[in-house]
Amino acid sequence: MAEPGAALATRSEELFQGQPCHRLTLADGDSVLVALQGAHVISWLQGGRERLFVSPHSVWDGHTAIRGGIPICFPQFNQRGDLPKHGFVRNLPWALLDAEAGESPASLCFGFNADDNTRAIWPAEFETRLRVDLLPEQLCVTLEVRNLGTQALRFTGALHSYLAVSDIAQVRLSGLGGQKEWDSRADVHQRAADSLQCVGPFDRVYSAPPAPMHLHDPLGALEISNSAGWADCVVWNPGAAGCALMPDMTPDAFERMLCVEAAQVFEPITVAAGGHWSGSQRLRVLGV
Repeated sequence: MAEPGAALATRSEELFQGQPCHRLTLADGDSVLVALQGAHVISWLQGGRERLFVSPHSVWDGHTAIRGGIPICFPQFNQRGDLPKHGFVRNLPWALLDAEAGESPASLCFGFNADDNTRAIWPAEFETRLRVDLLPEQLCVTLEVRNLGTQALRFTGALHSYLAVSDIAQVRLSGLGGQKEWDSRADVHQRAADSLQCVGPFDRVYSAPPAPMHLHDPLGALEISNSAGWADCVVWNPGAAGCALMPDMTPDAFERMLCVEAAQVFEPITVAAGGHWSGSQRLRVLGV
């Protein structure tokens, strides 16, 4: 059934930077835009403000990873394995599944199945789906993985959300206090502080918090809820030094973004033959 408060939305196709995309638009003007490359969410306009960060130097060639938005990292997180960094589905074309759009009138569903190209680098039979639900002041993105093979499927990954902020120096993140924290830059394990100021370079992995996190920004707060399907939460900002090394980022891009990711970093998810798994992230605007 559709969620209480679900709103009717119009659906449209459009080209963004030359790439085929699908947009959902609510009656109040809020919208979400998803590229077929990687089922990549590249825009969430809410209250007249863009809530996701996309680098103006992103490469829009249909197969190079898009810098920003909500990339899907699957079936590998970062370089923790033998596959390409963050897996491969973010660089490949997905299909809009009209019949699977969901019971909510404000949703889109995309699908990608294993093919000969993926089997050449990862011999697995799988189906991935991404469902995008747009509600007033909310965006929910759900990744589902089905094991179509006869052997157990093991993978890591993430919803690598780039959140737009007014100024990283004035932003703080709460809700991770007391959780296990691994600072990957210093290789230090500790417990997270109650409030994080993520002035870069900042790259840390946390055990998933039991309650929603809150991104405090002078222009308005955002509630971030990761479902129980994800064991970890990654918080990342490249800082000035990191941006200088990225050709698809502007030198000052770090000032306007913070990644707060629903992730599976350390222990792979295991899906039995014929089984399925799902994990989601919900973003909710709380106002100033």
